[in-house]
Amino acid sequence: MYLETDNRDQKNEIASVFRDVRAESGHTLLELMDTSPVLLVFLRHFGCSFCRQALDDVSQAHGALTERGIRPVFVHLGTPERAKPYFDYYSLSHVERISNPDGSFYRNAIFALPRVSLLRVVMQPAVFKGWLQGAMLKHGIGMMREDASQMPGVFFLRDRAIIRSFRHRTIADRPDYLRLVA
Repeated sequence: MYLETDNRDQKNEIASVFRDVRAESGHTLLELMDTSPVLLVFLRHFGCSFCRQALDDVSQAHGALTERGIRPVFVHLGTPERAKPYFDYYSLSHVERISNPDGSFYRNAIFALPRVSLLRVVMQPAVFKGWLQGAMLKHGIGMMREDASQMPGVFFLRDRAIIRSFRHRTIADRPDYLRLVA
């Protein structure tokens, strides 16, 4: 679901939280956001077909995002070592990444991305439809080493505010990343 956000009251809260969140490069999220608009993509676990599909979708949109001056930044639940092969495979080894194994950043009040029961995650018609439409065949499925109950989300950040957000209703939801930053 795409949401426009009233950002007047967010800026101080965002600054205080984002100055403490470091990407694997060492830059804080606040520094990255002050340099350029950010497409912040929260992933599920790396064994998830839809997580891999999100990596592929952002990889495909990367050129258009770059032309618009937008920097993709990924938040993931794995360690940097676990994440690296997936980002390399999808030609995203150069993008900023934030490792958040405990999921605390996902659950921060700014984003409030929920955890849901694994049965609720998997037993939805949209998930089966997504798998049948090729997510599993194209991107595979793997071991659940990270938190499989954590829901993903995408946030377009500019001028220390959330401009638009997409909170997944199901793990199979597929945001239009370019529409989100339009």
